[in-house]
Amino acid sequence: MTSSNNRLFGILVPVISVILGLIAGAIIMLVSGHNPITGYQALWRGAFGDAYAIGETIRRTTPYILSGLAIAFAFRANLFNIGAEGQVIVGWLAAVWVGMTVEAPMIIHLPLALIAAMIAGAFWGFIPGILKAKLGVHEVIVTIMLNYVALYSTNAIIRDVLTDHKTTTDDIHSTASLASEWLQSITYFSRVHYGIIIALIAAVIVWFLIERTSLGYEIKSVGYNQHASKYAGMNVSKNIILAMIIAGALAGLGGAMEGLGTYGNISVMSGNTNIGFDGIAVALLGANTPFGVVLAAFLFGALKEGAGEMPTGAGVPTELVDIIIALIIFFVASSYIIRWFLLRFSKGGNK
Repeated sequence: MTSSNNRLFGILVPVISVILGLIAGAIIMLVSGHNPITGYQALWRGAFGDAYAIGETIRRTTPYILSGLAIAFAFRANLFNIGAEGQVIVGWLAAVWVGMTVEAPMIIHLPLALIAAMIAGAFWGFIPGILKAKLGVHEVIVTIMLNYVALYSTNAIIRDVLTDHKTTTDDIHSTASLASEWLQSITYFSRVHYGIIIALIAAVIVWFLIERTSLGYEIKSVGYNQHASKYAGMNVSKNIILAMIIAGALAGLGGAMEGLGTYGNISVMSGNTNIGFDGIAVALLGANTPFGVVLAAFLFGALKEGAGEMPTGAGVPTELVDIIIALIIFFVASSYIIRWFLLRFSKGGNK
């Protein structure tokens, strides 16, 4: 199969997966007694119906871009970074901690809070990275456990360190905030913030890192074949660790988008944020490419935001959107079948 065919299939498979997922969702709505046209109209209104909805869709998309990039970057080294959820949480905590406790001009304070989030996420990625590189411990097991360590440690720090046994911290200083009165005013006071610009810049940087640097080449090489990479003189352990550190930093930055942008604080969490877990689906749908991740994150942001309109606008449960997302990922995971049909169709058309 030629490289042009691979690129074509890399575009077609996610698109077809989304279409099949939406069709399957329509069938489920019909079977359950709902009108799929009305349901999808409500979904569209909830995501793009007015300036407020568009602002909230962009706001939801922002951390998905960064968590999707975190998963996709680790995938390039053949690492499954399920720990993006924990990395998001510790990044969120670190950003708010610096945002609350440091007093400095915005030109210093905001970058400092963002860097703190990246360092926290990077450290949380370093742990499974070094265990994988030096001891061969599978990153999936370590990252799953670290998600719970991040969640419960963060809750303890919020209650006992950042507050006096309260469940929500004070708001960050305005000098560390990503919020924008101008953006909010033109979107009828949605929670959209400047984080979307940071997320898009991060996508460009990740693309450059993967496609235009020797580090990116080595990480991809290690992902394809560790033994051949080692034989070629590459330091496999170093690249595994670096891949997880960079992935963790990206996820931590995703947490900062919530702490410095959407909420301006951090609260005790009864469960996971799901930003990191949804990032897995975003990365898969985006074919582990930065541009694909941006598009997939926007789709997920629209689906998640539009879901809120479905119960009131069409009487359809919001859980249906989760079913549609699950079906989309199912079809992406079954890409071999889609590729087989596409190849059969193309061969039939060439006869």
